[in-house]
Amino acid sequence: MPTYLDAHELGNAGEEQLKQVQNSPKDEFGVTHKNILYNKEENKAFCILDAPNKDAVEKTHQKAGLKCEWITEVKTTAGFVQQLLESSSK
Repeated sequence: MPTYLDAHELGNAGEEQLKQVQNSPKDEFGVTHKNILYNKEENKAFCILDAPNKDAVEKTHQKAGLKCEWITEVKTTAGFVQQLLESSSK
C-alpha cells in the first residue's frame, strides 16, 4: 500500500489524542496512521500514513474536521535498511 505525507494545522489536539489516532486500526477509507510529527508552537502537524490513494487521505482528515495543506506520496528507507541488516546477519 502506498505511503503518504501530509501537512495541516494541529488545532486543539493534544499528545494523547495524537497517540490514539496513530494507534487506531485502519479506518473506513483504508487509511492507517504510521506516525504523526507535530509542533504546538507553530500549530503544525505532519502525518505519515498508509492509504490506498490521496483521496482517502483527504477524506480521513475531512472527517476529523481538518484540511490538508498538501499531500504527497513518499517512499521510506526504513524497510530497506531493516532488510539489509537482516541479510548481513545471515
